[in-house]
Amino acid sequence: MKLRINGGERDVSVPADTPLLWVIREELGLTGTKFGCGQALCGACTVHVDGAPRRSCVTAVGDVAGRDIVTIEGLARDGALHPVQEAWLAENVPQCGYCQAGQIMTAVALLARKPRPTDDEIDAAMSANLCRCGTYPRIRRAIRRAAGLPGETP
Repeated sequence: MKLRINGGERDVSVPADTPLLWVIREELGLTGTKFGCGQALCGACTVHVDGAPRRSCVTAVGDVAGRDIVTIEGLARDGALHPVQEAWLAENVPQCGYCQAGQIMTAVALLARKPRPTDDEIDAAMSANLCRCGTYPRIRRAIRRAAGLPGETP
């Protein structure tokens, strides 16, 4: 089957019920998307499908064939990081870094649909992604920075 991923098209020969996460990591070699819980609870495996965040650990590859898929590797364009990635670095968000790809993908989707979110909107959108290191205040600051908002709640 053909996958449209990160702006290109790739052929994969896997059963249609194979989790997208394993196709991304094992078949395509894109290892930025992480396995966390395998039950769509933690968000480490978040990718975009047609612009919306999707948990790749429970998404069958056959359900997304022919749709636009973007992984963390597909956010940068022409050698430039995505503004959310830049904000993540500027705010020194990652500690262990394991959940960060999923966090960033969720934040990018939030800003695409709500370019200037409130703190409550940020918290609601990001609540579905878990960070064991507890960098939630830095995550919020990075999202506010990427949105062009002041770093702290006024």
